[in-house]
Amino acid sequence: MAWNDMAARKLSTRDLRIFLAVVQTGSMAKAAKTLATSQPAISKAVADMEQSLGVRLLDRSRKGVEPNAYGLVVVKCGIAVFDELKQRIDEIAFLTDPTAGDLRIGCPDPVAAGLVRTIIDRLLQKHPRMRFCIVTESLNQQLRDRNVELVINRISDEVVEDDFDVETLYHDTIRVVAGASNPLVRRRKLRLADVAHERWVFAKPEGPLWSYVVKAFQAQGLNAPRAAVTTNSYHMRYSLLTTGRFLSVRANLSLEFQYRQPMLKALPIELPTTLAPVAILTLKNRTLTPVARLFIEHARETAKPLQKKRDT
Repeated sequence: MAWNDMAARKLSTRDLRIFLAVVQTGSMAKAAKTLATSQPAISKAVADMEQSLGVRLLDRSRKGVEPNAYGLVVVKCGIAVFDELKQRIDEIAFLTDPTAGDLRIGCPDPVAAGLVRTIIDRLLQKHPRMRFCIVTESLNQQLRDRNVELVINRISDEVVEDDFDVETLYHDTIRVVAGASNPLVRRRKLRLADVAHERWVFAKPEGPLWSYVVKAFQAQGLNAPRAAVTTNSYHMRYSLLTTGRFLSVRANLSLEFQYRQPMLKALPIELPTTLAPVAILTLKNRTLTPVARLFIEHARETAKPLQKKRDT
């Protein structure tokens, strides 16, 4: 029997749980308290793991313990093992009751407020006992750490890591938008020159939508508009636009999935720009739960009409 097979046979889920607790708390004593056991039992378990693997796993100091390069491999293994176990338990629960299940999704605020909100609403009408948790920050890392099961986000080839599977849902466009009470909404024809001196609200200047605006104005020999307000708060930008005194830009996808009484309107201005596609990202070699697969099926169906509209 190979050495690595022998070592693997000597490691149990109990060993991995203990080791993860030690790493997470940074202390044998704290890990013992967390697991409701004794510190000698924790120390012995870690020592037995190190002996079985033939390497030291933790660096010890006065401040506590932390995993070394070998220990980080064990941490990664433990996270994957317990994640896979939870996935299979969730699958059994779903097969027992297909109307229930939990799903953690990563997506930025604009996608959450539009596409994802629509999909969740449709799913809950059919399966009212399902539960969803939406995470909006550090999306790729959240997926890699298995804190979310899937991510829906705008992507480009330069930022897609090799450990992700990517399925494109929709290629989006950009629109100039205003509040429904803005007088410009009633105009049938507008040029960029007509709105260059309006009050604009943008997210951070280095954001992708801003760069598209700059290019569109420059292509027509115009200076890009100056933002009257710059804020990363999606809700503040929305609130300012609804006053009818500001302009901004939005992905067409977010406009398609507004509430039944939309407060924002797209202005009749052509912007020859296609945004990076909206896609579903999942972790390679991670088996998806039935709830995640059902969500993805609904995402495809929801995005299909938008893709057809773009192609016509």
